Amino acid sequence: MVSVETSLKEAMTSIEGSMGAALVDYTSGMALGTLGGGKDLDLSVAAAGNTDVIRAKTRTMEMLGIKDDIEDVLITLGGQYHLIRLLKGRGGNGLFLYIVLDKERSNLAMARHQLKRIEADLEL
Repeated sequence: MVSVETSLKEAMTSIEGSMGAALVDYTSGMALGTLGGGKDLDLSVAAAGNTDVIRAKTRTMEMLGIKDDIEDVLITLGGQYHLIRLLKGRGGNGLFLYIVLDKERSNLAMARHQLKRIEADLEL
């Protein structure tokens, strides 16, 4: 089991093309930890905005009667991937891992695999 800080460092170093990572509480929209980002990528603003994405998808699933869990959400931009992975178990309810990837330097399938592994090792 590893800490939030260690998990974010792992995401930034082990996932090729990582530009920023955050652990977000989607009940409040607050980032519990961030790493990376910069003037063109404000992870606190992204955390709040992606909270709205998760809330909207959850409401839509409820209205449709879909009784399943969201694994992850992918937003593809011209030059970036934004990957949101909802945490399950061990106190992870209401939290998601968020990572921004440079589309040219990343492998989306490997990034999803690595994020799943990081989630499994995360201690909350």
